[in-house]
Amino acid sequence: MENLRESVWDRHGVVRSILEPVRIPRMARLSQRFDGTRIDDFDAAVDQAFARPGTGAAIRPGQSVAITAGSRGVANIAPILRAIVRNVRQRGGLPFIFPAMGSHGGATAEGQQAVLEGFGITEAFVGAPIRATMETRVIGHTPAGREVHIDRFAAEAGGVIVVGRVKPHTAFRGEYESGLMKMMAIGMGKQKGAEICHADGFGRMAEHVPAFGKVVLERAPILFGIAILENGYDDTCRIEALPRAEMAAREPGLLEQARKLMPQILVPRFDILVIDQIGKNLSGDGADPNISGTYCTPYASGGPEFQRYVILDLTEETHGNALGVGMADITTKRLYDKADFDESYPNSLTSRILHTIKMPIVMASDRLALQAAIYSCIGIDQAAPRIVRIANTSHIGTISVSEALLPELASDPRIAVLEPPAELSFDPAGNLF
Repeated sequence: MENLRESVWDRHGVVRSILEPVRIPRMARLSQRFDGTRIDDFDAAVDQAFARPGTGAAIRPGQSVAITAGSRGVANIAPILRAIVRNVRQRGGLPFIFPAMGSHGGATAEGQQAVLEGFGITEAFVGAPIRATMETRVIGHTPAGREVHIDRFAAEAGGVIVVGRVKPHTAFRGEYESGLMKMMAIGMGKQKGAEICHADGFGRMAEHVPAFGKVVLERAPILFGIAILENGYDDTCRIEALPRAEMAAREPGLLEQARKLMPQILVPRFDILVIDQIGKNLSGDGADPNISGTYCTPYASGGPEFQRYVILDLTEETHGNALGVGMADITTKRLYDKADFDESYPNSLTSRILHTIKMPIVMASDRLALQAAIYSCIGIDQAAPRIVRIANTSHIGTISVSEALLPELASDPRIAVLEPPAELSFDPAGNLF
């Protein structure tokens, strides 16, 4: 990923001299066991969804059909969309994909199309054109009088299929959280619609998502929804068709199922959490706080308890959007140099949550970041710190823990040691291999 700025860190070596004595403990690799039920044949699963009464039969020959595509890294989303496109064509419809991601992608049409391409969602792969715009149409008003916007291409289409993953939200709790209702309320609303829906903050989001979403459901040419659920290993486990008349009633039940399927860090309390990468492709918050426990609002809670939070890098797919780094205590110069504020700030401003893109303490290397976390913890055994390290919040079937945590995890049948404790390997620059 391109570095957007160059800078000199610790030019007098003072930080390095303070942290040099801090010993980084040996780490062991563990597996965490979750429900692994999964779908292997996406074509068959989508065919079955389209065969449900009130779904595929709603498509008319010659009808233009807009299909939503969001900015989250939904597992297998490209082949799922390809199967949806194929089913629309088989029924005589004229499908196209449109980005439904609010202000993401830097709030530009080009940026949003690039996000989709990063997920493999291209015209060549899915078999349908991608139409990206930030223009919207006002299709109605909420009971409180707020304008409800949707993407111009979607508003002008003969029908819309709403496709999205249903899961607990990262910043609020409600009857509807992340899912089809939110996709209609915020994703399809582009930057303007998302801005209006977020205007009163996340304390009102549990109220606003259904208020805005139900206007879209009533006033836009919605045909039906395709809800996707994922298992504890970030893999597709269910593809459910929701006829238009059932979307509002059935989504809350799917949310509860998704909540039960979510994985977790099976270590309830420790000293330091280290995440190798964050990114908008993984979570709206860069790292899903349902996993990390690092919530950006007081309207959601849960997860492990720890003192220091370290984020080492960004994913390539996030295109420099570093939203979520502000929740960390410590990060690296590598991440700082990759952060694209033009990508990050529109999203932060639209959501009215500014601290998620503030920069924490920045260390010149991974080694120094880990040493700073250990050094700054209060009241711990610094000779044997209790550390959990994960690749990202979407893949926690395998994690690493420091040696000091192993005795208390030995009796948990959901955990197995894959590799015994070993010293971490750093390159000459002090970054982890």
